[in-house]
Amino acid sequence: MSTPAYKRILLKLSGEALLGSRSYGIDPEVCDYIASEIKKVAEAGVEVAVVFGGGNIFRGIAAEKHGMNRTTGDYIGMLATMMNSLALGSSLSKAEVENRIQSALDMSKVCEPYIRNRAIRHMEKGRVVIIGAGSGHPYFTTDTAAAIRACELECDIIFKATRVDGVYDKDPLKNSGAKKFSFLHYLDVVNNEKIEVMDNTALTLCMDNHIPILVFELMTKGNIMSAAMGEKVGTLIG
Repeated sequence: MSTPAYKRILLKLSGEALLGSRSYGIDPEVCDYIASEIKKVAEAGVEVAVVFGGGNIFRGIAAEKHGMNRTTGDYIGMLATMMNSLALGSSLSKAEVENRIQSALDMSKVCEPYIRNRAIRHMEKGRVVIIGAGSGHPYFTTDTAAAIRACELECDIIFKATRVDGVYDKDPLKNSGAKKFSFLHYLDVVNNEKIEVMDNTALTLCMDNHIPILVFELMTKGNIMSAAMGEKVGTLIG
């Protein structure tokens, strides 16, 4: 087997990734599929951290539009990411992939607290580390949380697995003539409101710390492994 291009990656998954054909919640079959894809990468010797969104269950910023206090809504969203993290952890265990779930909020009954050195030690031992509850602070997206964790854990790259196979100048699901980019500079994304990848806080944090972001389609079998091996998939932002 070829040598992986990256030693340590952070895989950012949206909550919507777990929906499958459902309109709400978690599809166990999709969870098992993601676990099987992560297993291939872990068995190749790549150290893996995972950060989840919670949009399949709850979005704090959306609830604010209906009158909910933003801070309260964001904390509910953090709990949603923990549900997703626990579901993936269960699927990984079923696939015989050793893993640890950590939380930015204190949840000692269900998982470990997020501790940087402990997370690094787990990965060095070949365990997949799933980090939930975002950054633990309201008003920050899970994309920003992913960027923070990637910096703290000294990851080589962020893999952002999405519904589409890269970054386009228009929404490819709505525009058949949308143009796909193979490479973008961080500032190309920051300065173009039409290109939606991550919020600007996450992007500038990655730019300042020289962490590239690879955007690719999650549900194409083997894509995570191909990306880990350095093959050309999706769009690289760096």
